[in-house]
Amino acid sequence: MTDIRVAVVDDHPVFRLGMVALLSTLDGIEVVAEASSAAEAATAVTGDVDVVLMDIELGDGSGVEATRDLLARLPAVRVLMVTMHEDDDALLASVRAGARGYLVKGAGPEEVERALRAVAHGDLFLGAAVAERAMGFLASPRGAVPAVFPELTDREREILDLVAAGHDTATISRRLILSPKTVRNHTSNILTKLGVPDRSAAIVRAREAGLG
Repeated sequence: MTDIRVAVVDDHPVFRLGMVALLSTLDGIEVVAEASSAAEAATAVTGDVDVVLMDIELGDGSGVEATRDLLARLPAVRVLMVTMHEDDDALLASVRAGARGYLVKGAGPEEVERALRAVAHGDLFLGAAVAERAMGFLASPRGAVPAVFPELTDREREILDLVAAGHDTATISRRLILSPKTVRNHTSNILTKLGVPDRSAAIVRAREAGLG
């Protein structure tokens, strides 16, 4: 009897097909949907799905944004992020988006099964390759942005901190796993809320407040 219904979302066909083949060998697990993009995932993933294996980088956007949109529509679905990256920013962005697990693509079959079952049952799963580093990151103050500019949202303050540090839109997009368009929209909102004419003026204001 199937007790965990899975959707696999990955824009790399070889990896996606390989993951589907692996999951089909596991007792009590059935792949009920596949998608190669965020757009396909929006229609392929329904309330019949228990767990989504979500690639963090999709051809038409970010798996983090796709996860956020998916959970807004189907809050009972659990997301296990699958990625080539072990960096802190990608992990933090995934957890903030609501993902319940974070697994590196180099993980073996046993770890994939363990992650899938853990997430399906409501546990938070971090692969062995990232768990120790994640604990160190969460325990460190380096990820915190000072609580300045209360008129900004947490995400806007985070982006302003990176802008003040001299990062361009493309770099911020990669670090926060957001699309460039989303970063530009947030930046425009920041300028409006701070009442400054451009990024240079925003950088001056941010650095005076201790950001960057």
